[in-house]
Formats: sequence, structure tokens, C-alpha cells
Amino acid sequence: MPHIRIDGQQIPFEEGQTIMDAAMAAGIYIPHLCHNPEFTPHGSCKLCEVKLNGRNCSACTFPAADGQEVESNTEELNTLRKRITQMLFVEGNHFCPSCEKTGNCQLQGVAYHLGMLDSHFPHFYAQREVDASHPDIVLDRNRCIFCDLCERASKEADNKNVFAIAGRGINKHLIVNSASGKLGDSDISVDDRACTVCPTGAILVKGEAYKIPIGERVYDKQEIDIVSLETDT
Repeated sequence: MPHIRIDGQQIPFEEGQTIMDAAMAAGIYIPHLCHNPEFTPHGSCKLCEVKLNGRNCSACTFPAADGQEVESNTEELNTLRKRITQMLFVEGNHFCPSCEKTGNCQLQGVAYHLGMLDSHFPHFYAQREVDASHPDIVLDRNRCIFCDLCERASKEADNKNVFAIAGRGINKHLIVNSASGKLGDSDISVDDRACTVCPTGAILVKGEAYKIPIGERVYDKQEIDIVSLETDT
């Protein structure tokens, strides 16, 4: 089999795998938020950026090729990842102590993994719409990080077209593809994969938030690198 080297470790890969695929298969965690092996790679969060033969690229979208030399777990790249995570926190409204998703939130898990202890940047305190029009699901856009996972899950797993991202820069926002723009008027169902794929607390099933007590949730027990390698491979 062909091989690549990640941080000096030689690992095999199969034809068609990305650097991320090969790393995860070998038990090497590369921080990520927008990546999910169930869906088409998107490369939007930029957390999985690695240095390949001296140049930066997204591990989730860049194909593995024989002889590649990849750097991932370096001070430079982890500092960059921490800054990106801090920007995600301040661009939205992510207040972990009061969030229903705390302990189950991938954004929070990545922040802990990268040693993020403060937000570093001034908070934007964005005012985004909360949509509770659906009987079973609530959409809190304040927590959206534009990973596009809900849109990909809706199209690729649910065979629907519920979500999309519109606008650019500070005006970027998550929209619902219904005549009214409300979740309650869309064809989303509580059983859809799009309801459970969100890495933050932007999409929540009503009445489920505290069924698992704080302290017994996924990232309360294990760090995200361990959880990710167990669930994504």
C-alpha cells in the first residue's frame, strides 16, 4: 500500500482517501468541526489545516498521495487552530455554562483540547433569530458556526433540502428552505440526520436537553480526540 508521513509517523492509505481519512484510520486525531465521514468534505472550518510539503491545506479535502510529508501537531498549527476556535466563539453567542449542549458540544470539546482558556477577541454579541416554530425542533442561529453539516445531512442522508447558508462575511446566516423561512413550515422531521449532526447547540430536539445529566455527557468523560477516533472511524 502507498504511505504518507504525518508528524514523522508513516501510515498507509487507500486510493481515494483524503489526508484526514488516512489519519483517522491510523488513530491520529486532526482537530475538525465541519468534517463528518458520513458526508461530502466541505473544508469550511479550517481547523484541520495541516502543512503539506511546506504548504498549508485542509486535511479533510486534500487527497492523500504516496510520499507526502504532513505536519499537523505543531505549535504553529495548534496556535492557528486555537485562534480560529476563539473567533468562532466570539462571532456567535457561545456561553457554555448556560448552553443545553454543554458536555456534548464539539466546539466546546475542541476548545478544551486546544487549551483555549479565554476568547482572546472582543465578542460580537450577534443578534440572530431563534426559530422555535417546529413542534419538535428548535433552531438557535446564535450558535451556528456555518459548518454546513445540517445542509449536507439534509441533502445526502435525508433526501431533503431544508437548510442553506446565505450571505457573506458578517452577513452570513443559516436559512430554512420553506416558503415562510420558518422551520415549522419545512419538511424536516425529528428523525432526520440533520437534527443530530450539528456540532454545537444550534439545532436541538425539544425536551431532550437535560436527559443526560451534566457530568455524564460525551466530552465530560473523554476528550474529543478520543471520542472522535472512536466514532468517526
